[in-house]
Amino acid sequence: MTAKIYRSLFVSLAVAGLCFLMFGCSVEAAKLDSPRSEAKAAPNSEAAAKKFASGSTIEIEPNSPADTVRAFYQNLKEGKIRAAIYLTNLRPAVEGLTDAELKEFQVDFEAVASQVPEKLEINGEIITADNATVTVKLPGEDADKLEVQEIRLHREGDIWVIQTVDGEAEKKVKQEGKNYFFALRIETHHDEARRMLDRIAKAQMVYATQNSGSYGQIADLIGMGLLPEDIKTPESTGYVYSLKLSEDKKTYTAMAAPAAYGKTGKLTFTVELNGKSPRLTSRDEGK
Repeated sequence: MTAKIYRSLFVSLAVAGLCFLMFGCSVEAAKLDSPRSEAKAAPNSEAAAKKFASGSTIEIEPNSPADTVRAFYQNLKEGKIRAAIYLTNLRPAVEGLTDAELKEFQVDFEAVASQVPEKLEINGEIITADNATVTVKLPGEDADKLEVQEIRLHREGDIWVIQTVDGEAEKKVKQEGKNYFFALRIETHHDEARRMLDRIAKAQMVYATQNSGSYGQIADLIGMGLLPEDIKTPESTGYVYSLKLSEDKKTYTAMAAPAAYGKTGKLTFTVELNGKSPRLTSRDEGK
């Protein structure tokens, strides 16, 4: 359920930078502790790189935009998150993160990495001055179907950098630095919590039509396939969901609370059945 950006990375490269990780990046930096201008495309294993990109239909030149995209996805697939993000304009967001802090996003990144095909098909590369576009087959809205996606890159010095976010967002990344991903995660979880409570309300409508107007517990809704399994724990959602039925099961209150206030979310959301229409509210409880 994550920005699966996070859900974009998270959660959200699409939603703010992480979801995009699902759809594109650039060449592997050899010196991860050095300035970007010194980074070079340096595959860990030439054999592994060729195997990973064996489905490509174009010849991939070393240090080219296509090579950057290939290296990005290979790093992502191998769980080398820092190396992968260093190839994008999200780099300032991870430069200040410790390994322990980066590990906090492990579940989100793993969700994104799981969408990367075992064999990457890169089928196009267009270079215009300091800009480039690489086309690659990646999961689309239907996760089981690969679609041609465009990945944009910009040359900085002698390397190509994947443009995961636009100019305005890039400024924000540079301003916020290591706090960017933390803020993004909270924002993403807030959006997902709202959507999940809306989904609960719709699931209750379906459940009630099949149960003489009575509403069900979360387990009942999951059992009918109306809600996802990951709602049961905060591991991937960052939120704890609960549902309270009235004694006659004719009304209900559903709640979503941050699993760790200030880290996985700040707002507590509640949806209550008000007459025939569910009403969603939110509040910051400061804890």
